[in-house]
Amino acid sequence: MIPTEGKYVKILSYKHDGHIRRLWDQGFVLEADEDHFVIVTNKTWVKDDDGHHWYTREPAICYFYSDKWYNVIAMLRETGIYYYCNLASPVLYDGEAVKYIDYDLDYKIYPDGSIVLLDEEEYRQHSQEMAYPEEIDGILKKYMAEIKSLHQQNAKPFDKEFNEKQFNQYLQQLSQIEK
Repeated sequence: MIPTEGKYVKILSYKHDGHIRRLWDQGFVLEADEDHFVIVTNKTWVKDDDGHHWYTREPAICYFYSDKWYNVIAMLRETGIYYYCNLASPVLYDGEAVKYIDYDLDYKIYPDGSIVLLDEEEYRQHSQEMAYPEEIDGILKKYMAEIKSLHQQNAKPFDKEFNEKQFNQYLQQLSQIEK
């Protein structure tokens, strides 16, 4: 099942044990096909499993893949584009929400090109507590290398000009809906 372009969907992040980690109340579906979904969030209401509720601060272009073990959030800030890369299961859509399992490890990539790996301790802890299958570690390492390679090549979704075009496309589609 594929979300409808030009419509809004919820985004649900689960943990391996099945509990909902985070819910984004709405994301605008910019593109969707069998391989990927491009969803824009902008001042979106978010609920965390710890009870924390907040609005996203800036527009973000979210790239979800049906065959890759990661997703990428390009956060468009005045100081440049920051990328947050979640190591996660391939995405699925159930007719209402885009869903994936978050496997803790994340890369944060700054506008200057520096890249930081986050949440290694959380990954180790959850791996034991939730009994991640042994093959998960190898899968995540493979996709961590892919993320780094795509970033080094300035390839999609890490191409600044591409993200700016995507955001302009979103603004155009939104203005047509509001007419």
